[in-house]
Amino acid sequence: KLEEQQIDENKTVAIVNDEEILGSDYNTALASIQGQMQLMGQDPTSKQASEQAKKQSIDSLVGQTLLLQEANKNSYEVSKADINKQLDELKKQFKTEKEFEAALKQSGVDIKTLETKIADDIKLKQYVEKEVPAGKITDEEIQQMYDQYAEQGKSSGQEVPKLEKIKPQIEQSLHQQKQQEKLAQQIEKLKKKATIDIKI
Repeated sequence: KLEEQQIDENKTVAIVNDEEILGSDYNTALASIQGQMQLMGQDPTSKQASEQAKKQSIDSLVGQTLLLQEANKNSYEVSKADINKQLDELKKQFKTEKEFEAALKQSGVDIKTLETKIADDIKLKQYVEKEVPAGKITDEEIQQMYDQYAEQGKSSGQEVPKLEKIKPQIEQSLHQQKQQEKLAQQIEKLKKKATIDIKI
């Protein structure tokens, strides 16, 4: 049922500033969003959820493509050593090289595609850290989030750890939140200047 929502790998999903986004990328993004929906207790096969999953997949791919195009425009470079380092991290999750290769085969990705994807991820990370920084997180913001968390904990009868104990997690969470907001603003800005043609 979930697979039914996937599309032909070679089909053009969208064209963003002359760059094609293919069905293979769409299917990967879709599977990830369907997984998130299931975790939240939603049924990704229902009409409303499948429409939402489709829209989120396209939005996510268009946003990522725009950010990558900007990163390439600003000449962010990735060294072979950086790619190999990430590749080694991935391989560590498997007992043997054979297992790793089998997993690659199963996911329909060859090593060249994987290396390109890793390079793109590193480039995006560099671009985001430099061009779209999350900004400083204040003690007030941390306190505010902790108070909300403590309130929820109390109302559900859970014991709430002291602020010092969970401060790093709160900071991390706030950082991600701010980063997402800044990225969304940046993508909206890029969309205004871009030519985007959705084909599905």
